[in-house]
Amino acid sequence: MSHTATHTAPLSTSIASNADYAATILRVTMGIYFLVHAWLKIAVFTPAGTAQFFESIGFPGFLAYVVIAAELVGGVALILGLWTRWVSLALVPILLGSIYAPHGAAGFIFSNQGGGWEFPAFWAVALVAQALLGSGAYALKWNRG
Repeated sequence: MSHTATHTAPLSTSIASNADYAATILRVTMGIYFLVHAWLKIAVFTPAGTAQFFESIGFPGFLAYVVIAAELVGGVALILGLWTRWVSLALVPILLGSIYAPHGAAGFIFSNQGGGWEFPAFWAVALVAQALLGSGAYALKWNRG
């Protein structure tokens, strides 16, 4: 008796896994958070006020506008699942900069006066994890591989 096997792709390659859904939850949540932070800089602190704050902590004022734009564009790209790996890595320096300047001197715990660097550090690590995971499910550009 001879048996001929047919070779087909496993079903799991065409169906999203729990890891894909987890990547999606992480991606969309971080995208929303970046939009909230951009909105805060635009609507509450104002772009000019944000630029003044950047100057007061030793950064060039124009960098505030770059950060606002990166948070807006990056947040939307993450929510939509566009270039997720690259966008995640591109946003890491923003969080590292926030550790260096306003939050680093306040100590580790984020509830410290001035907000410690606990949250920005966690967010930076989450961005690296997102870059490793890819877009997950429900992305306009699904880059699992």
